[in-house]
Amino acid sequence: MQKKYPIGILGATGMVGQRFIQLLEDHPWFEITWLAASDRSSGKLYGEAAKWRLDTPLPERIARMTVSPAEPEGAPKIIFAALDAAIAREMEPKFANAGCAVVSNSSAYRMAPNVPLVIPEINADHLHLIEEQPSRRESGGYMVTNPNCSTIGLVMALKPLEERFGIEQIFVTTMQAISGAGYPGVPSMDILGNVIPYIGSEEEKMETETLKLLGHLDGNHVAPLAACPQTRIQGPHRRVVLGGRLGRHPQVTPHQIASLL
Repeated sequence: MQKKYPIGILGATGMVGQRFIQLLEDHPWFEITWLAASDRSSGKLYGEAAKWRLDTPLPERIARMTVSPAEPEGAPKIIFAALDAAIAREMEPKFANAGCAVVSNSSAYRMAPNVPLVIPEINADHLHLIEEQPSRRESGGYMVTNPNCSTIGLVMALKPLEERFGIEQIFVTTMQAISGAGYPGVPSMDILGNVIPYIGSEEEKMETETLKLLGHLDGNHVAPLAACPQTRIQGPHRRVVLGGRLGRHPQVTPHQIASLL
């Protein structure tokens, strides 16, 4: 049997932390050996500290694990971080400086010049930015981030178009699921029968992250325009590309575009 890498989950009791547990508990490469959360949860059994809200049962092994303090001491060398951005700004570099590989779901360092923002199928070559991080040279630790959830689906569709035709401009709208606001989320009186027309920083994230993901390491090429209202959808976000302008081939047909997707 292949030996699994021990991993830790930082911010394990929240919704994103719970999703990490759900996805990684039976992973062929990783074994969850460490769970950490705030002082309020530290020292408790995970089953007592976390109010499990996912549609699959909380694994019994995980429920019996004791939640550790959110400090690098005693943590494994691979950390999946599920922190709010404000907390991540302080916490994630601390773990990287202690020699940990920090895989972050937070927006805190996505646009840092020496931190890779990665969709593996799109820009795995950007991972060499890790070598530019001071923590990599000093302790071996580093940070890697993933994009905003709406950006991921958009860029997966844009990548082949950018490579084949080039893109000058796109117009995008997304229907944001209320799950994106975390738990307990948006008050029901605000969302039932309603659309919230603006979510702070969502449009900016799609613009800047798309540029970084599709860009070459010596520069970026795409300038998307995004609008992100929030609707009463409980599942994943919906994305609609309303229009755009291709760079090198302005007379591209719908059939040519469909053949690439």
